[in-house]
Amino acid sequence: MKASVFTKYGSPGFFKLKEVEKPTPRDNEVLVKIFAASINSWDWEILMGKPFVNRLMAGLLKPKKIKILGCDIAGRVEAVGKNVKQFQSGDEVFGDLSRCGWGGFAEYVCARENAVVLKPTRMTFAQAAAVPQAGLLALQGLRDKGQIQSGQKVLINGASGGVGSFAMQIAKLFGAEVTGVCSTKKLDMVRSMGADHVIDYTQEDFTKNGQSYDLILDVKGYHSIFDYKRALSPGGIYVMVGGSTTLVNQLLFLWPWISMTGGKKMGLLLHKANKGLDFMKELIEAGKVVPVIDRCYPLSEVAEALRYFGEGHAKGKVVITLE
Repeated sequence: MKASVFTKYGSPGFFKLKEVEKPTPRDNEVLVKIFAASINSWDWEILMGKPFVNRLMAGLLKPKKIKILGCDIAGRVEAVGKNVKQFQSGDEVFGDLSRCGWGGFAEYVCARENAVVLKPTRMTFAQAAAVPQAGLLALQGLRDKGQIQSGQKVLINGASGGVGSFAMQIAKLFGAEVTGVCSTKKLDMVRSMGADHVIDYTQEDFTKNGQSYDLILDVKGYHSIFDYKRALSPGGIYVMVGGSTTLVNQLLFLWPWISMTGGKKMGLLLHKANKGLDFMKELIEAGKVVPVIDRCYPLSEVAEALRYFGEGHAKGKVVITLE
């Protein structure tokens, strides 16, 4: 089969389209013929080899354990292991493979039975591949960690990206008053997703404008923990989904003290693969959430797709298609 393989850290240019051995499913796995896979920030971080913790997972000096990136996939089951009960050949599925070996930038992949669910019939493969990680980071950050409530003032920092585009829609479904933070060129897109207010971060710092929020979902994480604390209302909650290592370290060491002394909660979201995917599936089937796709690239152009993603210009998701 064909797969886009990378052998060094540091540049999208290290991806090459190669012929590799087609995998065979184990007893608890399904073999999926991939029709689409999407790019997430985690793919980019592993490619860069930063932060260093990603090298512990993929390989210290060069990629060894993970050579084919892509954890969000959508496709059709081609074969099943003898212990698989939920699926059969021909089923259309989607899911997040980040806990079972990645491998989405290829024609086929093996996935554990509990890593995929049936794809909604009304969705294309490209739309389905856009959902698992970004959609669930948004859902888990807002609902599970952020405890979002109707009527709250919610700010999404990084509202135009993959996670942000889902978070905007989900926050509105929960009845929140939503402010989206993004760059100048993406303001109209964020407005189109139902934002009550938009902030151009190149013109205004939301942590210094005197406004406060009940919940901040932070996809970018480029301010200090004290800036975010200032922007929270009394009893407010800050949830970091993505951002700098410096902020991660601040949260790990300082959030207990801030939570105890200031009445404000601040924390880092630990991604739980596929938790809530059935709920997201229901929202999508009901037409309440729509995946936002910026561009699609063929498997032969994974390097170009990652380069575009890394430039930070994407509105929504970047998807690799094999249809």
